[in-house]
Amino acid sequence: MKIVVLMKQTFDTETRISLDANGKIDSTGVNYVVNPYCEFAVEEALRIKERLGEGEVIILSAGPDRVESAIRQCLAMGADRGVLINDPALENGDEYTYALALAKALQTMEYDLVLAGFQAVDDGSAQVGPRVAQLLDIPQVTIVTKIEIEDKKAVVTREIDDGVEIIEVPLPALFTAQQGLAEPRYPSMKGIMQAKKKPLQVLTLQDIGVSPDEVGASGARVKVEEFSLPAPRQAGKIIGGDPREAAVELVKLLRTEAKVI
Repeated sequence: MKIVVLMKQTFDTETRISLDANGKIDSTGVNYVVNPYCEFAVEEALRIKERLGEGEVIILSAGPDRVESAIRQCLAMGADRGVLINDPALENGDEYTYALALAKALQTMEYDLVLAGFQAVDDGSAQVGPRVAQLLDIPQVTIVTKIEIEDKKAVVTREIDDGVEIIEVPLPALFTAQQGLAEPRYPSMKGIMQAKKKPLQVLTLQDIGVSPDEVGASGARVKVEEFSLPAPRQAGKIIGGDPREAAVELVKLLRTEAKVI
């Protein structure tokens, strides 16, 4: 079974975001990591391969040179090879343009199953996986917490507001991983050393048959006009004194300053 995992590299969740003089996100000194939800997808792909006793796990991503480090991390976990779509025209794209590039790349590959994180922690849009499935015209199930593969079908469990759904779909299909699907393993020293020698193919837009006008700012359906940081939190107030008087003062402040009552 050939399993392709769509992986995005994101800011470390501990990173403190700041804006530069042009009002853009300043990436100076920022630590980049594998999107945590994508890690769940990678781990599940590896477990499916281990349960079946055969197969191949391919990591597919799109972005600049720095994304190679994230792919190598997934290879160190146990994935077999990586594919990176690296083209300057991708810059400033949105979920649609990246989904288009990933879908076009998938059309050049053999796959039985496609996995992805259900959302990225930097934008939280949860759109790329479903868009890729739509472009490929294959079944999709989102927010998946369990996958069982049997013959040429899959039975998956997904979260819904008041419980879970159990859905059976034919393969190939695309599933997006929710937290709880699989706890990602730590790469071993042996895995890290082996990852350096595993194949990592770099593709351009020309290689996958995509015009530069279809991606990046030119092809984006959503354009970001500006970024702004939330207002800094004000220091809290401590009301001392007699409990009754403090309670009266608290209610007054909640009405006049906080305006929550």
